[in-house]
Amino acid sequence: MTDIQTPEAAKQPLPVGRRRVLGLGAATALGAGIAVGTGLATALWRGRAAPRAPEPVAGLWDMHWPRPDGSELLLREFRGKPLLINFWATWCPPCVEELPLIDAFFKENAPKGWQVLALAVDKADRVNAFLRHTPLSFPIGIAALGGTELSRNLGNISGALPFTVVFGAAGEVLQRKLGRVQPDDLHAWAALK
Repeated sequence: MTDIQTPEAAKQPLPVGRRRVLGLGAATALGAGIAVGTGLATALWRGRAAPRAPEPVAGLWDMHWPRPDGSELLLREFRGKPLLINFWATWCPPCVEELPLIDAFFKENAPKGWQVLALAVDKADRVNAFLRHTPLSFPIGIAALGGTELSRNLGNISGALPFTVVFGAAGEVLQRKLGRVQPDDLHAWAALK
């Protein structure tokens, strides 16, 4: 004998046991839907391209400066690898004292992908005279007084020298240092990427 429901029987409440089974089934279906949705969202999130780090200064990677030899230094050529930018001047004793340390850092870490750039907040003739006596292995740009403004925009509120900024491969600022760099600073920065 089969159980046939009449329209009147359909209006009657279900027995408690059947309500529990149907409620459990609905909850299970809802839970499964949430799990599938969460899994789908996670898969989409993982599959998307990693967002680029925002530029610390608008248009930073489009900036350019003359080199001591008169050619142009384009900052965008340094993008995509770790980069140490040092703001310095020939008239700044701590700047001059730290340049051999920075040069040694560059020579040791360039094979590991590190780049170094020194931006002189100075005049080209003074920088050229300095480089004749103290040659450096890494690129130099003549930022002149504009270098002070750029260093301020990168976190050097006082505009004092020397000032060093370390960028990661994605272009994000990893470290800032106002004052002469020490060997411990450079050693710690070498571990960053």
